[in-house]
Amino acid sequence: MPTLVHEFAWPDRVVVGTVGVPGQRTFYLQIRAAKKLVSIALEKQQSALLAEKIDEILDQLMTVEGNRYSVPASTPIELVDNDPLEPVEEEFRAGAMSLGWDPTTAQVVLEAHRIVDSDTENDIDLEFSDDEAASSEMLLVRMPVGTARAFAKRTREIVAAGRPMCPLCGYPIDPEGHACTIPEF
Repeated sequence: MPTLVHEFAWPDRVVVGTVGVPGQRTFYLQIRAAKKLVSIALEKQQSALLAEKIDEILDQLMTVEGNRYSVPASTPIELVDNDPLEPVEEEFRAGAMSLGWDPTTAQVVLEAHRIVDSDTENDIDLEFSDDEAASSEMLLVRMPVGTARAFAKRTREIVAAGRPMCPLCGYPIDPEGHACTIPEF
C-alpha cells in the first residue's frame, strides 16, 4: 500500500499552535505553501521536544568549524509569527517523528508519521479497508534555518502558555482549582 506523503519543500508558514483552553488544548503542527494547508495533531510533549531538538541541531551547526551555513543564533525578527492558526482540519495525529539536516539545501527536515492504532495493529486481515490504507500517511517538511529557529521559539512559547504549575507540588493547576497532594514528613 503506498504512503500518502504531505510534502513541503519551501513552506510559507510552519507553526505549532493550539485549539482550546489551557488544560484542554489540542496542539497542531500547521504548514502552508501557497493554497496547500495541512494540520496534524501533536501531543504537548512532542511539541516541546520538537522545539528542543531543532534548537540543538541549529546550535550544533553553529559550532562546526568552517560552517558555510548562516545559522541565526536567535529568531530573525522578520520571521517572528505570532498569528493564530488558520482554520484547522486535522489530517492525522502524529506518532513517530524524526528530525534531520539536509546540507544540500541547508534545511532542517521533519518527518511525522500517522499514529498507528494499537487495536487494529494486532488484527490480521488479508483485505485492506480504507482506514488501513489511510494509516500509511506522513508529513515531510523542509525548513530553512531561519524558519526553523522561529518555529522552535514560537513552539516553546506555545507550550509554556499552558496551565500554571503549582509551586508546591509541581503539577499543573486546573482552571477549576487544584488539590495539592504534598506528602507530609
